[in-house]
Amino acid sequence: MKTNLTLDYCEKTQEVLNKIAQSQTAAIETASCWVADTIQKDGLVYTLGSGHSLVIAAEMYYRAGGLANFDVIHDKTFGRAERLPGYASVLLDAYPITSNDLVVIVSNSGRNPLPVEMALEAKKRMIRTIGITSLAHSRAVSSRSSTGLRLFEACDLVIDNCGSPGDCSLEVGDGQPIRVGPTSTLAGVFIANWIMCTAIQELINRGVKPKVFASANLDQGDDHNRELINFLRHRTRGL
Repeated sequence: MKTNLTLDYCEKTQEVLNKIAQSQTAAIETASCWVADTIQKDGLVYTLGSGHSLVIAAEMYYRAGGLANFDVIHDKTFGRAERLPGYASVLLDAYPITSNDLVVIVSNSGRNPLPVEMALEAKKRMIRTIGITSLAHSRAVSSRSSTGLRLFEACDLVIDNCGSPGDCSLEVGDGQPIRVGPTSTLAGVFIANWIMCTAIQELINRGVKPKVFASANLDQGDDHNRELINFLRHRTRGL
């Protein structure tokens, strides 16, 4: 029987987003307060994502509606080195991160050395960490880190993207169905922007004026962003 994949995928992704909204509100509100705390201390929020998780890390950097106080720890190998022990320490050393800062680590499986070691290395340096991961996937697999830990076991705060093991949400074909329809990127971007919106409101509630980018493609966008771009130029490395 032929199915309507468009509707099926729409329903599956909506289920995931609804599950996040129902189960992750407290964790996301805590994450937002940590972001506001970091900005009040004149710190930066650094994001790391390996492979396609880089999309989510980059979503929080230099975009319309986003805070200027974010930078990306850029894994230029696009995940090819995420199983390499010691790589996290090398990456972290390349950025001027201090205990006033915050690190957000995104990994759907949370099993590879890079995200796990990044969380542990940050902890050694007294830096708080937030992990965005799939608990169902991570609990279904073993760690590839020599520590035996997965990301959710290494971070100070964990946000579940509520995806399924293997990430894909649909099956297509007969006989031996092929799994398709990943949800982790969509869910991660939803979580990232929820954190951003709530952190901005939290800063306003505290009487702090947030540095928020406007779209550069609005007529007044460049004028609005000029001061924030100067802030970025002197504080962040970017992609």
